[in-house]
Amino acid sequence: MKSYKVVEFGKPLQKVEEPNPSPKGAEVLVRITAAGVCHSDVHLWEGYFDMGGGNKYSTEKTMAPPRTMGHEIVGEVEALGPEAKGAKIGDKAVVYPWIGCGKCWYCETGSENLCPAPRALGVNKDGGYADHVLVPDAKYLYPYGNLPTELACLYACSGITAFSAVKKAVGHDAGKPVLVIGAGGVGLMGVRFAKSVLGREPIVADIDEGKRKLALENGACAAVDPRDKEARKQIMELTGGTGVGAAIDFVGAEASAQFGVRALGRGGRLVIVGLFGGTFSLPLPMFAFTGCQIMGSVTGTPGEMKEMMDLVTSGKVTPVPIVKRKLDEADAALQDLRKGLIMGRAVLVP
Repeated sequence: MKSYKVVEFGKPLQKVEEPNPSPKGAEVLVRITAAGVCHSDVHLWEGYFDMGGGNKYSTEKTMAPPRTMGHEIVGEVEALGPEAKGAKIGDKAVVYPWIGCGKCWYCETGSENLCPAPRALGVNKDGGYADHVLVPDAKYLYPYGNLPTELACLYACSGITAFSAVKKAVGHDAGKPVLVIGAGGVGLMGVRFAKSVLGREPIVADIDEGKRKLALENGACAAVDPRDKEARKQIMELTGGTGVGAAIDFVGAEASAQFGVRALGRGGRLVIVGLFGGTFSLPLPMFAFTGCQIMGSVTGTPGEMKEMMDLVTSGKVTPVPIVKRKLDEADAALQDLRKGLIMGRAVLVP
């Protein structure tokens, strides 16, 4: 088994050769056919998340290096543990990676992605920057129909993250376009799901001209530069002067969140998804004055994963642009993503 691991935070990924793991109990061994490179991997590789004010949240205990990153995984079942049920050798599936402890209230009520003791693949457990991965149970495998393999893997994180976030805008879009902030890989997924879930094209805000153009090519009804002094005015003109019903922040920085709040109409909802980092503040009376809501959204539940896969395999979601790289280019792909050089989504192919 070949993998590329984080051995030391902030240092190049190291190639490791070791025997293929043998599945035990209900475990399933999957031979990986494609794995996405997600922007959250950049923060995991760096070893911290920026909490603002000079504070950092370390990923040392979470990842416990050496760790194989990669949580967007698609592959073929190669071996089964003696107690494995619901899969057979040769099955092709997307792997749901946001696996919980299986025992807590969150797991028992279907919200494994919120489990306080997670076993997430590519984060707490070894993931997809490899040619094989060990999955705890076949229930985490989702068929992907006729989708291209390189596209299918992306739905395990950027897809489910965008889908769950867009669903949180339902009932708050007020018949107007939603605002998608950030047209990177996950943001583009948000653009696609806004059309299929909400029935309308979103407005997109991004500081990068190339990404604004890409967003327009991929379904946005309009695109603005949030740094422009007239950006809020443009949003108001696009919404008939009332502001957006919902803004989904796929950046998660102080500036992006502040722009999202300013773009909201009364009773609007800001959904924060991105992990760029920092802090932001809002006068408390503004919540009462405007009726606005601010909430977070982290990946999605297994139930939402099924709902989303049913939607995408039915052909109701247009695919996003993909940049394919060899598994041996894992570190280079990660660095290109860190530098903002990837347009669309990067996918590693063994």
